[in-house]
Amino acid sequence: MTDKKPGIFKRIFSFIGNILTGVRYLFSFVILVFFVSILAGTFGDAVPPVPEKGALYLAPQGVLVDQKTYTDPLNQIFSQTGQQDSETLVRDVIEAIDAARDDPRITHLLLDTDYMAGGGLSKLEEIGFALQRFKTEKPIIAVGDYYSQSQYFLAAHANEIILNPLGGVIINGFSSYRSYFKEALDKLDITVNVFRAGQYKSAVEPLMGNSMSPQVREETRILLDDLWSFYSSEIEDLRSLETGTIDNYTNNLHLALAENGGDTALLAKNAGLIDTIATRTEINDYLNDTIPGETDEFDSIDMVSYLKNIRVSVNQNPENENQIAVVVASGSIMDGQQPEGSIGGDTLAGIFSDLREDEKVKAIVLRIDSGGGSAFASEIIRDSINVTRAEGVPVVVSMGSVAASGGYWIAAETDRVLAMSTSITGSIGVWGVIPTIDRSLAKLGVYSDGVGTNDISSMMQIDRPLSKPAQAIIQSGVDNIYTRFLALVAAGRDSTPDEIHEIAQGRVWTGTQALDNGLIDEIGDLKDAIDVAAMLAGIQDYTVDYPRKEMTPFETLITEINNNVANFLGSIGLAPKLGSIIPKSLHYYTNKIFEPIRMMETLNDPKGVYLYCDQCPS
Repeated sequence: MTDKKPGIFKRIFSFIGNILTGVRYLFSFVILVFFVSILAGTFGDAVPPVPEKGALYLAPQGVLVDQKTYTDPLNQIFSQTGQQDSETLVRDVIEAIDAARDDPRITHLLLDTDYMAGGGLSKLEEIGFALQRFKTEKPIIAVGDYYSQSQYFLAAHANEIILNPLGGVIINGFSSYRSYFKEALDKLDITVNVFRAGQYKSAVEPLMGNSMSPQVREETRILLDDLWSFYSSEIEDLRSLETGTIDNYTNNLHLALAENGGDTALLAKNAGLIDTIATRTEINDYLNDTIPGETDEFDSIDMVSYLKNIRVSVNQNPENENQIAVVVASGSIMDGQQPEGSIGGDTLAGIFSDLREDEKVKAIVLRIDSGGGSAFASEIIRDSINVTRAEGVPVVVSMGSVAASGGYWIAAETDRVLAMSTSITGSIGVWGVIPTIDRSLAKLGVYSDGVGTNDISSMMQIDRPLSKPAQAIIQSGVDNIYTRFLALVAAGRDSTPDEIHEIAQGRVWTGTQALDNGLIDEIGDLKDAIDVAAMLAGIQDYTVDYPRKEMTPFETLITEINNNVANFLGSIGLAPKLGSIIPKSLHYYTNKIFEPIRMMETLNDPKGVYLYCDQCPS
């Protein structure tokens, strides 16, 4: 016998009660977070003063980026593992280093890379420039439990590198591997209709074959060899090592390690990669003896606190009538409005529209760190840039790690283009892909049938095969975009479409190669780009501003609460330390395997036509 169900009114009131209980719990949680934030803010607002004599403690957190990825503020609150700890702005690192170089209170730079997860080689190169500028005036000491390839690149700029006895230096070179799905798709009877212009356009290759094509293999080999040549020669120069030392270290690591009894720290020292092997206690004693302090302990200030100090103390001159705006375009280019960490066509075009109406803005530097995306969104951005230039505001491009495909589309017609020698650019090509599952459904006994008014009425239904006329239409659209791409690059680079075609077809280039090919104007970092922009605008006295998409008041409040909490946790030593070379879960591998599929899910061009370089290293 079943129990009698409660009456309708009882169920209604029970439902309302559950809602009120949930609201009460949520309200209590918000109140708790609010008071924690107040506590954190109370301690966090008391920024440590810059010591009279001491070191700048530089310990970048997570991934080096040009723009922090937007994360929903409530998600940050609930997880407390948001972007605040996982990303560090390159410009913040450089600003701190350059300010400390000229600050008489700072005697040393203490570089700790254990918390850094990496970043594009060009970003490391830019920070390396700043470290070299610092080293001409003051010493740099690098300390680490372990050095990965990217961590070691920064450490190599130090006057002295210290390594834990159980640590090591792992340099494994550059590679480009991906998963291919052709056989799997065939087994599932999924038809992938691919349309592209440019034989080197590799974004759709995983869907077309089971291995890398000869053309892409050639291109990738040349690209990686150029990056590796830069990395290895730079390390050898910084450490005064013989040419070929790094190649030998990497290629013969297993043999050399056996010769050193499996001791990775001793191997690194014998190879000349580090100077000293020391425990944490020994390192601390050495720093106490080397770096000044008011007591027996050396004095230091961390990067975040130092930046807060100097930004308050340095006159920013907000009333200056001359401003150079640095607009950061980071992430995939997508249609419409998009949060930071992605590039919305309407979002970025709107920023340019606002800037050209601001009389104080005399020039704009567009910092691009993007492999492209939507062709339509790229064109919306390019058009807004050209309107800005037509109104007398010069636009200079500074390429970050990647400014390729759609990233190059928006750069090609600007007044001046600068890149780092290790920036990745080019990828002038177009692709589109439409999968159909009619054969796969047929295996299950599911069929599509009906009528249409025209031959192409059903061309976008994935449960029906793509007709020959439909295929011709889409390929014509792709070819048209490619022709437009060649034309606008030719116009921007004072060349011809035929000449551009010879270096296009989807091929990617390093900054050095791009300079030789005429795709950029000069090698230089963001600071150099700002100088060029000031020169083009004819100004000497100016301030630099970083405009960004405005957050709502609620987002601003919640983000500030999260920042206070995150900074407080970091100040009491609860920030995560990075050091393992092995990912903690399968998440890394699943992301890598299914990247091509996820890419097609997220990109949102209205015509399904893309200017995107998925294999460009970031």
